[in-house]
Amino acid sequence: MNGLKFLSTGILLLCIIGSNAQDFKKYDSGNYVHKKDSIYYRILFPENFDAKQKYPIVFFLHGSGERGNDNAAQLRNGGKLFLKETVRKDFPAIVVFPQCSSDSFWANVDFKSTDPAKRGFNFSTGGKPTKAMHALMGMIDNLLDKPYVDKKSVYVGGLSMGGMGTFELLRRKRKTFAAAFAICGGDNIANVQKYKKTPLWIFHGEKDDVVPVGLSTAIADQLKVLDVDPKITLYPNDNHNSWDSAFAEPELLPWLFSHHK
Repeated sequence: MNGLKFLSTGILLLCIIGSNAQDFKKYDSGNYVHKKDSIYYRILFPENFDAKQKYPIVFFLHGSGERGNDNAAQLRNGGKLFLKETVRKDFPAIVVFPQCSSDSFWANVDFKSTDPAKRGFNFSTGGKPTKAMHALMGMIDNLLDKPYVDKKSVYVGGLSMGGMGTFELLRRKRKTFAAAFAICGGDNIANVQKYKKTPLWIFHGEKDDVVPVGLSTAIADQLKVLDVDPKITLYPNDNHNSWDSAFAEPELLPWLFSHHK
């Protein structure tokens, strides 16, 4: 009986994995190439897409564990959220998941140590963007040139490395985004003044042992110094995967899409 039970569990797991793969096929594959820039991405168009209409567009930046060139791993966290029937019905938008190559990083940040217990983050306040960020910005400009994209409704969000990339993207493209959200990310507080006018929702787990929660609270505190009332949600029992809780927030997408330039 135990063997049969394990077999049934294995079959169920394979069915779930297969179902997810089928769902993710709704995301079309793309590859932006311009001079030295190259970046893969997956893109989800609204149901009953009409190229004569204009749609909001969301860019989602994945974490370091999803880097590569398979143009698939980046959908692992967040991909299901935008496939929900209610989301597709209530928020018809174009959703883009770019993939950072394994030899780069979204944000321009140096690590003080590879030891998690001693890990620290040195975020740049200027300088050139990373290879991945440079390609990402080119890809964004290319997509925003499409006639069916509503340039007044452009959004960005990300988790972990992608949360860090979200903050950097906001300061490098200050006039582009109507709103943004960052999950378990971080930035140099000296950069906060550069994106203080962009509506921002910050999420972090208080037990995060990968990216310290203090990186997010420091940004929120700096926003207060700049006379901005920060929107920040901390999860007392969450470790690094606070994105599960953030994606479950019923007000996340209504809040995001309520903002326009």
